[in-house]
Amino acid sequence: MKHIEISVRVLRPIVHLLNRFKDLGDLAARIWVAQVFFTSGMSKLADWDTTLVLFKYVYSTPLIPPAFAAYLGTGVELVFPVLLVLGLGGRFFLFCFLIYNIICVLSFHFLMTPMGSAGLDDHILWGLILMLLMFHGMGRFSLDYLIHKKWGHLIHSSYQKNGKIIGVQ
Repeated sequence: MKHIEISVRVLRPIVHLLNRFKDLGDLAARIWVAQVFFTSGMSKLADWDTTLVLFKYVYSTPLIPPAFAAYLGTGVELVFPVLLVLGLGGRFFLFCFLIYNIICVLSFHFLMTPMGSAGLDDHILWGLILMLLMFHGMGRFSLDYLIHKKWGHLIHSSYQKNGKIIGVQ
């Protein structure tokens, strides 16, 4: 039993410290994923003719015309990252961003080849981060948190304790 007491005395402060920094970790994850997609959107804008060619001949978008897909994809890559960094839109937005990431993988068949496996690994990593944020929420360093704090009716009851906000859905 002495080992358990020592473990608790050692581990409890470490866990407490990690809990204090989890919102900073959420913000760092949001910024990192946002930077990746925003950079991609900016590169599409920088050479629009090439972007159109890629959407016409390389990316497979069978349900929508290639030019529309180019506008839509570029728009998503420029707008979603801003919302992600601001922490605005909550879990629904994160779900949409995760679906967009999946569509990117499915529409670029090169990722399914041995030469494209590194790119597929990147998309899987970004998808996992988006998924974890979707399940966990944006954290306290977000506009969602401020909005939820001001208008508490948007907060799930399990995130309130004695009328105080203890977390954001």
